[in-house]
Amino acid sequence: MFTSLKGIKIAKVIYLQNQPIRKCTTLSNTSFKTTSKKKWGLLFATAIAVPGIWYIQADNQQQRKVRVTVQGIGRFLRSLVIGTTISTDYWWSLRNIDEDSIQYQQELKKTHQRTANRILDGCLSNGGLYIKLGQGLVSMNHILPKEYLDTLKVLQDKCLARGVSEIGQLFHEEFGKDHKELFKSFDEEPIAAASLAQVFRAKCQDGKEVAVKVQYIDLQDRFNGDIATIEILLELISWMHPKFEFKWVLKDLKETLCKELDFLNEGHNGERCAKELSSLPYVYVPKVFWDLTSKRVLTTEFIDGIKVSDTSSLEKAGLSIKEVSHKLIETFAEQIFHTGFVHADPHPGNILVRKRKKGDAEIVLLDHGLYEELPSNVRKSLCRLWSSIVLNDHAGMKRHAAELGVNGPNAGEWQKMTTEQRQAIRIQMEEIHERMMSSFRAMPSQLMLIFRNINTVRAITKDHGSLVDRYTLMARSATRGFFIVPGASFRQRLQGVWQQFLFDWRLWWDKTQMRLTFWGLRVLFWLGRAPDMTVLVQIVE
Repeated sequence: MFTSLKGIKIAKVIYLQNQPIRKCTTLSNTSFKTTSKKKWGLLFATAIAVPGIWYIQADNQQQRKVRVTVQGIGRFLRSLVIGTTISTDYWWSLRNIDEDSIQYQQELKKTHQRTANRILDGCLSNGGLYIKLGQGLVSMNHILPKEYLDTLKVLQDKCLARGVSEIGQLFHEEFGKDHKELFKSFDEEPIAAASLAQVFRAKCQDGKEVAVKVQYIDLQDRFNGDIATIEILLELISWMHPKFEFKWVLKDLKETLCKELDFLNEGHNGERCAKELSSLPYVYVPKVFWDLTSKRVLTTEFIDGIKVSDTSSLEKAGLSIKEVSHKLIETFAEQIFHTGFVHADPHPGNILVRKRKKGDAEIVLLDHGLYEELPSNVRKSLCRLWSSIVLNDHAGMKRHAAELGVNGPNAGEWQKMTTEQRQAIRIQMEEIHERMMSSFRAMPSQLMLIFRNINTVRAITKDHGSLVDRYTLMARSATRGFFIVPGASFRQRLQGVWQQFLFDWRLWWDKTQMRLTFWGLRVLFWLGRAPDMTVLVQIVE
């Protein structure tokens, strides 16, 4: 019994001793959890506070780079969603539909339109280089569907919305001074705006009126990130749709954008253009003020002129539209076929016309950021090709096109096909598409921008009413251009003059033969031996 009581007492003591021990353990665990939470909270707060404090203390340029990086993530995600949606839409909408059916063509057009709308929204939301790339797509009217061109055309008139404050900041970064200190007066309302820069009117300290082109302040910072994003999207599209592989287009656009973002390069291009076109007295390039020019700011002589596309204003100023078209064609033909240094962005906003002292028209070339330099062999082949086109020389066309890396389908084989075989060619449209894309890739990259130049000039002269024979004017220049180049010898110049004489004689003889033929038909009509050919004669005349 004693032993039993003693055991109970011992057990009680042990129990009482164990109670505080368990309480201490519980408190210890609670304290540990509280301390752990405080540590993580402190780390989280530090992770937010330290960058925040650094951002507040950073200068404007560092803060801008942080914003560009954060916004770049948003642009990447937005572009990724758009790219994925476009790829999925094409796959889903066109699945299990016969490519030769009318339904396929109808669905394809609808999908093209939805895609163009998405690309437009993405370009406008992302801004900057995306708008510039969208404008580049519009110029590729020989490749892209009509729905893309009609929808993305609005990007030609779009620009970034920017505040006045960034102008002063950019001038401080470039020159160490505010723009109001550098100029006697500076109108902060832009007279022109584009995807990469705004143009302002100002006066130098000596009172000279100038045009100041100011690049958007963050374009240099966001360039690499935006280009990398677009490259990833094109990789995704080429993986999902191997037939629509356009990475080669971005490569060319990337190179041109790098050139356009360097305003020092633009200034040098303008001076070279003026020098090489000095033989044309009716061409003028504004002078560059180098002491007020940097990589992101270009200051040039201010020119008060009329846009080359503003036909009514040109007529009101007493200028001949036919003369303007003639001089415009000769100006760019001189660059393409003679100097080989070609303005690659001659849209109407970059070409002004003003009246000279003599009363005739003077062509003023602006915006020299994007130029293409043609190698001598490419330029000469282009000269020969253009002359062959005008002279209807099929063998020459094929030979000189091959020299430029363009190998089209064999016309002879097509003529030998039966009607059934020609109808069956529709089945091979995929192969034709692939051959076409291969031809574009094989073509010298310089020609893409040259075609853009030629197409733009064609559109301008068409708006003028097609008052001049553009093909013949350019062909005459091309004929001389094969021999006459800067630094050409007397013999080469003589050859050029002789070739042009032969070309002109050939054109005159062809037209004479055609006129004689139709007049002969008219005589036969009078004698009752032929149908009425009056309409055709009027066309020829």
